[in-house]
Amino acid sequence: MKKILFIPILFFSIVALADVKGKVTDMKGEPIPGVNIFWMDTQSGTVSDIDGSFNITSNTNSNRLIFSNVAFKVDTINIDNSSLPLLVKLDEVHELQEVSVVQKSPGVIKPRFAVLQTEKITADELCKAACCNLSESFETNPSVDVAYSDAATGAKQIKMLGLPGAYVQMLTENIPNLRGLSSMYGLGFIPGPWMEGIQVSKGTGSVINGYEAVTGQINVEYKKPHTSEIVAANVFASNAGRLEANVNAGVKLSHALSTGVLLHASDELTTLDDNNDGYMDLPKIRQLNFINRWYYNQNGYTAQAFIRALSENRLGGTVDGTYKVDINTERYEFFLKNGYVFDPEKGTSVGLILSGSVHNQKAYYGLKHYDGSQNNFYANLIFQTELGEHQKISTGLSFNHDVFDETVRVLNPDFSELSNLPLMKKEFVPGAFAEYTLNLHDKFVALAGLRADYHNLYGAFITPRLHLKYVPAEFIHFRTTLGKGYRSPNMMAENNFYLASNREIILDNNLKMESAWNYGASVQTFIPLFNRELSLTGEWYYTNFVNQVIIDTDADAHKVHFYNLNGKSYSHSVQVEANMEIVKGLTMTLAHRFNDVKATIGGVLREKPLTNRYKSLITTSYQTPLKKWQFDFTAQFNGGGRMPDPDTVNPLWGNEFPAYTVMNAQITKYFRTWSVYLGSENLTGFVQKNPIIDVANPFSSDFDATNIWGPTHGRKFYVGLRWAIDRE
Repeated sequence: MKKILFIPILFFSIVALADVKGKVTDMKGEPIPGVNIFWMDTQSGTVSDIDGSFNITSNTNSNRLIFSNVAFKVDTINIDNSSLPLLVKLDEVHELQEVSVVQKSPGVIKPRFAVLQTEKITADELCKAACCNLSESFETNPSVDVAYSDAATGAKQIKMLGLPGAYVQMLTENIPNLRGLSSMYGLGFIPGPWMEGIQVSKGTGSVINGYEAVTGQINVEYKKPHTSEIVAANVFASNAGRLEANVNAGVKLSHALSTGVLLHASDELTTLDDNNDGYMDLPKIRQLNFINRWYYNQNGYTAQAFIRALSENRLGGTVDGTYKVDINTERYEFFLKNGYVFDPEKGTSVGLILSGSVHNQKAYYGLKHYDGSQNNFYANLIFQTELGEHQKISTGLSFNHDVFDETVRVLNPDFSELSNLPLMKKEFVPGAFAEYTLNLHDKFVALAGLRADYHNLYGAFITPRLHLKYVPAEFIHFRTTLGKGYRSPNMMAENNFYLASNREIILDNNLKMESAWNYGASVQTFIPLFNRELSLTGEWYYTNFVNQVIIDTDADAHKVHFYNLNGKSYSHSVQVEANMEIVKGLTMTLAHRFNDVKATIGGVLREKPLTNRYKSLITTSYQTPLKKWQFDFTAQFNGGGRMPDPDTVNPLWGNEFPAYTVMNAQITKYFRTWSVYLGSENLTGFVQKNPIIDVANPFSSDFDATNIWGPTHGRKFYVGLRWAIDRE
């Protein structure tokens, strides 16, 4: 009865908040980034920054703060306001001894102090599924949808707020990446075991990282050589014939200098055709992937260097080989980061980021050939400092340069050339930005940003953004966001999967730069319940396009037409979510989202095709005491939607696609230095019927592999092994 009375009393009281701030270092005083920091028996937490600093709002349900990182021993600290700010020193793991786990680390952390609606997917969460690569990292996430773009290439595309992934700014190590040519297959370029964590934020995001975020930002953090395991390996095999091996190693060469490597090799040995339609359900993908990075930190100066090389082949098409889909990709990347802290007390620092990539792709879709290349160079100079006790400013200059060189060739059956479409594009975008933060003890936070950029093709433009957070009491958080985002359209580079159909491709001249306003509001509450905490979140986002390139597959079932928006285009997204540890070791997430996505297509405002009207998600995870076993289950309930208009004379598909459910499960057994996991994807074996139109005649005008709304493969089983030697 006392607990029942306590909830309304707490709800109507205003609690004076106290920040818990501090820094995490090793025993030698070196800062440790990427430490999971969370209140015991809650889902409230954060992650330490690159300099080891952290800031977390106090919690009335717990005064014990847990610090966890794979390379260091877990530490639990009783918080006493008189001892703030904290200086936490973690001891490295020296002996591989069996220890008692004090608390299960939350797989998804939603930082309460963050002004943006943000969640951090940790390495623990990534281990709840097969997670072969980034595209499979969101199976337990209600905010991000991932689905195949077509039934021929195996390319996976994400959606956020009901809109395609092109409107989400993809970052790696806070550097814009997976853009243009790499956006189609880039989610498969980042192996799951390489990732230290993923940050997902909704809305237009920070202006520091550019102007491209329209619906949100996704940032991937790779494992760092000075904090990752000494050596770790992950091997994986599935009944679909996929074999995969991942290895990472980190070496401390001195007190200040570390280096590490990450290696990946995968192959698919089996030709899948479960529906016996003569066409491969999934292409066979062979990939080699390599990263070497260096890290240096001493006397306030931090430097990082990163190089990467990737080679991939995708082979699909008919089982007998009469129609081939053959896609070859080579990609090379680098980045250099330099930062210097002038005044640690005020956080005065300057940083310079330089990055570049070379991406080459050669693809064959039957009698259609696509050759594409993209060279990119990016620079970002950032200065930040505190203006006072509650104010901070970040300002800087940026530059982005892209060169696209693409050719689409269509051959006759005798291999003579029928048509040739060359596409050449050079982009130069210098810009300047400033971002001001006002933080009144985390009760009220305002983040205002402004960018000014000049595009050599589209001219000058301004990017304003504003994010507000208000915390009237510890248990309830309000956030609002509004801002503008822009995107340069590269329609063939980002949509060449349409070559996996025999639709005629029509590209209008003078396509405008895409731009949209994004508005959002969210409320997050934390309710004490049975000595635990129930987290409830409600979100609303509205994206309104000023300019957009419409991809019209409705006007003609044998054509795809790219043209500028002439009318309205918008997306409404409403989501509710509940998270709680039901009993010790058992956590559950329930979520439901509504999508209302419409655009003016052919002069008529109508629902966008191949977009789910709703999605529900249930995830459960149970970990036995002492982390001996872990059981994970996920169910996705996907609502129906509209199909592209079929041919009126000879309709080969319906006007709607139905709702469907996908279930995944995994069991993990932990040992001292290794673990083994067994799982299944698509437990019910649900597949889209007839995913390819006129599949028996791949050279006919009706052939189309792009009308995909559901799974194209049935039930899959997999087994894997993880092994690691923690840092000594």
